[in-house]
Amino acid sequence: MSNTPHTLEEEFPGQMEQIHALKISDPIFADLLREYDVVNDKIHLAETNVAPVSQDHETTLRKQRLAIKDRIALTLRGA
Repeated sequence: MSNTPHTLEEEFPGQMEQIHALKISDPIFADLLREYDVVNDKIHLAETNVAPVSQDHETTLRKQRLAIKDRIALTLRGA
């Protein structure tokens, strides 16, 4: 397992200006970004054993992160 954080800049290269603009103009999108950061931080803490969790819980968190990332991508495509 990788313990490299999945930052939004890494996940959406070249789209940070669009992400920032949407974050400012769309409160629902801003909440989505915050949710991504919270889940991503939990995964990173679990991977580095700072805050270990069960393998099942870590898998659930990864699925959450992927679903949020998909929603972010969908919003970016629609903007």
